[in-house]
Amino acid sequence: MTLSEFRGVYPAMTTPFHEDGSIDFETLRADARRLADAGVDGLVPVGSTGESATLSHDEHIEVVEAVVDAVDVPVIAGSGSNNTSEALSLSRRSADAGADGLLLISPYYNKPEPAGMYEHYRTIADEIDLPQIVYNVPGRTGQNITVDTTVDLAAHPNIVGYKAASGDLNQVSEIVERTRDEEFAVLAGDDGLTLPILSVGGRGTISVVANIEPERTVDLVHSALDGDFEHARERHHELGPLMRALFWETNPIPVNEAMAIRGYGPGHVRLPLTRLSEDLRPDLEAVLADLDPLEAEP
Repeated sequence: MTLSEFRGVYPAMTTPFHEDGSIDFETLRADARRLADAGVDGLVPVGSTGESATLSHDEHIEVVEAVVDAVDVPVIAGSGSNNTSEALSLSRRSADAGADGLLLISPYYNKPEPAGMYEHYRTIADEIDLPQIVYNVPGRTGQNITVDTTVDLAAHPNIVGYKAASGDLNQVSEIVERTRDEEFAVLAGDDGLTLPILSVGGRGTISVVANIEPERTVDLVHSALDGDFEHARERHHELGPLMRALFWETNPIPVNEAMAIRGYGPGHVRLPLTRLSEDLRPDLEAVLADLDPLEAEP
């Protein structure tokens, strides 16, 4: 996998479950093929949206293997942990399973100092020879990765990307500015900020909404990357209601429900998550109904 491939749309895939909580691998493979056929630039299984927190390590790798086997697009496996040795093990096993790259959430709960944050990522990057994306999502981890730490990490040859899910556009803009001389791709991690992040030099998105509307998301992102921001804005506003609806409750509860409404998956989640509140389902159905089918270009 080359740096040029860290450009465009990478759906943060859901993990479909049967009613008994076991993984629905048939639906998983079909979903991977659906997204690849829609023109996405790669897939990201077993991240936060894929409920990695409730998968066993063996299940984690089985999901990666299933997606790798199903498609010919790059697969970036979520393999982070708050335990460096555990993240290293998951990263090594993901590489062995055929992943083309790694998405590494920052250590949660521990709250390391910047030096510890740097050493966590450096340790994995030194050991695993795959392109790696630093994932900053302080709303889940309880801690922000500083700009200085991110810039230092960007100098490592295996750390070639950053998923920005802090909601802080000023921070993202500074990271883009200070890594322009590095082979380093900043990717949006908040759907509502995809277009603004592209406008300051971001190269794509790891997206939740792309699970439901992959063609529109691809059109939005690639239009912006090609300089057609007027068309990209049209797509951004068209997708805006769905982007917001997918975060009415904790991700990935709404996106799994939307998958079920569209017939893409069963909609089940694992405890401690539960199904979307019943009073919200008609509103989600209405948002989805307002989006006419959009066919992928041949």
